[in-house]
Amino acid sequence: MSKKPLKKPVAALNTYFWIAGLLFILGIVGFLKGQDAIRDPGQIDENGLALIYLGGAVVMLINGILGHRHTVQLYNEQEGLDNNG
Repeated sequence: MSKKPLKKPVAALNTYFWIAGLLFILGIVGFLKGQDAIRDPGQIDENGLALIYLGGAVVMLINGILGHRHTVQLYNEQEGLDNNG
């Protein structure tokens, strides 16, 4: 029985990068239009909400980078490639 070839990992398909991008955009909107623009209905007034969104974007970006590196490493090991490929 032949093995089905694996698809090469693509960073653009990593959901963490999409979430990081959305949080970054929301953080910038919070700085430009004020925090009321990004506050959820019923959410208490909290100073620094835009910074919290930007911090979340950084955390998700780091998650995305680590997850993508791991996926590429696993792909290379299963395909018998070196770690730079």
